[in-house]
Amino acid sequence: MSSSPESRPAREVFRAFLLLGLTAFGGPVAHLGYFREAFVKRRQWLDEHAYADLVALCQFLPGPASSQVGFALGMMRAGPLGGLAAWTAFTLPSALLLMLFAMGAGSLDGVVGNGLLQGLKVVAVAIVAHAVWGMARNLCPDSQRAAIAVAATLLVTALGGTLGQVVTIVLGGLAGLLFCRGSTEARPPVPGIGISRRGGLLCLGLFLALLLGLPMLAATGSGLALFDAFYRAGALVFGGGHVVLPLLDAAVVQPGWVSADDFLAGYGAAQAVPGPLFTFSAYLGMAADTVPGGLIGAGLALVAIFLPGMLLLMAALPFWNSLRERTTIQALMRGANAAVVGLLVATLYQPVWTSAILGPREFALALVGFTLLAVWRQPAWMAVLVCGLGGVVLNLVPG
Repeated sequence: MSSSPESRPAREVFRAFLLLGLTAFGGPVAHLGYFREAFVKRRQWLDEHAYADLVALCQFLPGPASSQVGFALGMMRAGPLGGLAAWTAFTLPSALLLMLFAMGAGSLDGVVGNGLLQGLKVVAVAIVAHAVWGMARNLCPDSQRAAIAVAATLLVTALGGTLGQVVTIVLGGLAGLLFCRGSTEARPPVPGIGISRRGGLLCLGLFLALLLGLPMLAATGSGLALFDAFYRAGALVFGGGHVVLPLLDAAVVQPGWVSADDFLAGYGAAQAVPGPLFTFSAYLGMAADTVPGGLIGAGLALVAIFLPGMLLLMAALPFWNSLRERTTIQALMRGANAAVVGLLVATLYQPVWTSAILGPREFALALVGFTLLAVWRQPAWMAVLVCGLGGVVLNLVPG
């Protein structure tokens, strides 16, 4: 008999996610590839279908999708404390690096630094391609779902943006209802998360109370304006990643808290660190010319931008297992999961491939990374190491 989530040590979760927090370059979609390799394929914390369902759920919810998936994986393994351990370990390395950058510690530049950045872009190609290949084999096993994936790729490429992603997944789910209504599958339940349905409703209530109440508290001059600005940004963005940048610009640049030049410099530094792009908030909180600023401001901004997405996730997960067992929901998820594969294919091309593969040398390096993952079955950090060093070599040796 397996142990309950609460009895599993959260330190196991912390160690697993700390390694990813130190090596998971490439942005949200690449992070989903890292998670799949680490927790579905290697550790087998959950199966492919449960993982894909979780990814689809997080794509629907506001907040940083990849960080929400990681938080949920931690909760499924070790309860709420495991979720906190997963979030802390995955988020802290990049947050600390960006806080140091805000303090003037410098950034990656020069021939070696630029080569390393290029290598890290290339490894994202290998990781996303490996994730797409594995998920397509499992989630698009028939002609109907393969067709949905292809249509989703074309649609999200044509529409673009976060709205295009959400519309594509919704239409994929509707296509599943029409064309993927096979018999109900006896799917293994998603592991428990240690939160009851009542607890989920309380999380939803807290999310709404903060969303409505923080602006009023901030207006009193209580020093909560910074927390409110980042909480609102995290609550209104779907998909996470680069989508949050316009909201952050409106939150800190337009009020004059951070200059446009400092904002862009921090965004550039955020591309050079592993982990979630939402840790850009720690840099902005540190650099903001408003109360409280400094280390406290960085901590408040970091917590505030992640908090709404995590509250919504904890509100949804207690109801997730029962919904997954219904025939109509399974048909919907078959279509939605196939659409997620199409979304990953589109993202593999733009921006992952187009920003990293500049010529035959980068293509060869990406092929080496893909071979390490798919053929030699090496861990993702090995591909990161090889491609990072490879990028430095390519930048030092004239093409």
